[in-house]
Parts: sequence; structure tokens; C-alpha cells
Amino acid sequence: MILAILFGLLALAGIGYTLAAAALVGRWRPPVLLPSQEHDTLPSITLLKPLHGAEPRLTENLAGFLDQKYPAPLQMLCGVASPDDPAMASVPPEAELVVDGRRHGANGKIGNLINMIASARHPLLILSDSDIAVERDYCARIAAAMAEPRVGAVTCLYAGRGDAGGWSRLAAAGISWGFLPSVMVGLATGMAKPCMGSTIALSRDTLEAIGGFARFADTLADDHAIGAVVRALGLRVAVPPMLVTHGCGETSLSALVAHELRWNATVRGLDPAGYAGSLVIHPLPLALLAWALGGGAIGAILTAASLLARLLLALRIDALAKRRTAPLWWLPARDILSFGLFLAAFGVRRIDWRGARLHMEREGRISAGSEF
Repeated sequence: MILAILFGLLALAGIGYTLAAAALVGRWRPPVLLPSQEHDTLPSITLLKPLHGAEPRLTENLAGFLDQKYPAPLQMLCGVASPDDPAMASVPPEAELVVDGRRHGANGKIGNLINMIASARHPLLILSDSDIAVERDYCARIAAAMAEPRVGAVTCLYAGRGDAGGWSRLAAAGISWGFLPSVMVGLATGMAKPCMGSTIALSRDTLEAIGGFARFADTLADDHAIGAVVRALGLRVAVPPMLVTHGCGETSLSALVAHELRWNATVRGLDPAGYAGSLVIHPLPLALLAWALGGGAIGAILTAASLLARLLLALRIDALAKRRTAPLWWLPARDILSFGLFLAAFGVRRIDWRGARLHMEREGRISAGSEF
């Protein structure tokens, strides 16, 4: 009964968190973007796209970064480590391709960026992961955010989109219905200081001031580390009110589990206390545990209230993202899976990252396993 009461109180806190997240969703509807700068004052932009392997909708995603309502020059650099990389077939003809297999540390993506950066021509750099899709006003909104006082970098929140069938839609639901609201609440309370691979925009001068990409060659969460170093300069990492799309490509449960375990273990390694405290974002499994451990009618009420609160949040997130992430009846199973992976990440010490086995070390650093 003591455990039932404990889980019940945690579920009640989780319901409060979920309702607060649902209320905050409206803050992220982007305002109408008005032209506030003349053509000749807009910064020219180099888009950096490190690629590795074929992905669903990769051709479409890359093309979207060039199909922008942006009057200043845009350069897209796509980098691969091997001339046999199938991602090369998706590179738009207007983009420039850098093929360079030199390694610079355990983090392959950062090594790719180090090899690409010498070809960048423009003062504003925008790095984004290969599985990101954007709207046509993306570059204009990033440039507007970069122009704000004391902004050293810009990052973007993202919603999930399943691009490879049912398992990918289940993965997308974990992003949209779980991760995205937690960042919204963290930003509103000042507890989150995100800098994410969905977008990292910064000037060439700022990149040089933080030591270039080489500084992060052995860092697992390179996006988080870049944000931390930018803030250490006394600059802000802005998060404009807009969403980009993360395309999920998982084709099996094992792929989904491996990906999310890596992500959870990364967050746990960066902030163990904060990760443990995120237990509260799982109200439905907590309420089910309270009910199963003897919570009786109160446990049943908490379970129903948790489910209703989670459905409300999922509906509001999907309305913001302008698509149904996954069937709503999947939500209970998705929440139970998320809770199981949350717990499992406490025991993870090695991760698989795009076919490479990496060992997690202190302060978010990584070393390559024998497979490298």
C-alpha cells in the first residue's frame, strides 16, 4: 500500500505536468513573419548536412532546405565519408558534395563536419541532421532569431513523423507526445537549456570562438555541448516559436529500442539527477502501477485521468504539427514502452551508433570500441 500511495502521488504530479504541457503548446505557433530587413542586409547562409546511409524521404528532405523563401545566397554542403555511401544519390544537383573519409575522433558526424567546413563560403552556418524536414520560411526565421541581441546560436524544437511504416510512427509518437512536451515545459520553467541537432545555427566567428567542430570530436551529445560552450561565451541559444520535422526511419522494434536507449542514455549521462526527475513525465504507467499495487478506486481514477490528460496533450501536439503522428489508440502502449526504456537506460554503458559500438565515458565523452 505504501508503494501504491507513492506511485499514486507521482502519477498525480505527472497529470499536473501533462496538463501544463498541453497549455504551453499554443506558445509554439509561429507568428506571421514580416520582412524586417532589406535584401542586402540578410546574411548569406551555408547549410551543412552530414550524411550517412540511405534514409526514407532523404531526397525530399534535402530539397526542402534549398526550396526557401529567402532572397540572400544559400549554399548547401552535403558530406559523406565514403564514395560508396548510398546517401549520395539523394544529394540535390544544386548542392555541393564533400567526400572525405578522414576520421577526427569517435564522433563520426563531427568528423564529417570537420571535413566539410573548409568548403563553407558564407558567414551564417546552419547545421541540421539528415532526417530533418523544414518549411519554406525556415531560413528566414533562423536569420531573424540570429539577429536578436546577444544570440550566439539558434536551435529548433521538432515533432516526429513516421517515414517507414508502423514502427517509425511509434517512434515518432515518442518524440511528439513525449520528448517535445518535456522540452516545452523545461523552457517555460527555465530548467531546460536545449541545443539540438534538429538545427544549430551560428556564425562562423562564433564557431571559431568556441574552438571549431574539432573541439567536439569525442563528444557523444555534440549538439548539447556546442550549446553549452556558446552560453559560456555569455551568449544566448535562441529557440524561436516554430517546429521542424524529424523523420523517423525505424523498421523494427529492435531498431526503435536501440535508438531510444541511446538517446535516453545520452540524456542520463549528461544530467543524471534531471533524468531521474523526469520520471514524472510518465503518469499513465505510474497510475497503472498504483492501481496494480492496491490503489483500488483511486488507482483506477488516476489511470483514467492520466489517459485523458495524455490524449489531450497528444491532440494538441498533433494540431500544432499539422498531422496525426500515430493512431491515438497506440498511446497507452507507447507510454508503457517509453517508461520501460526510461528505466532500462540506467543500465546502459555502451551504445550502437550507426553500426559503431561506442563506450560512454564521463562528461558526455565517448570512445570507439573494437568495431572501429
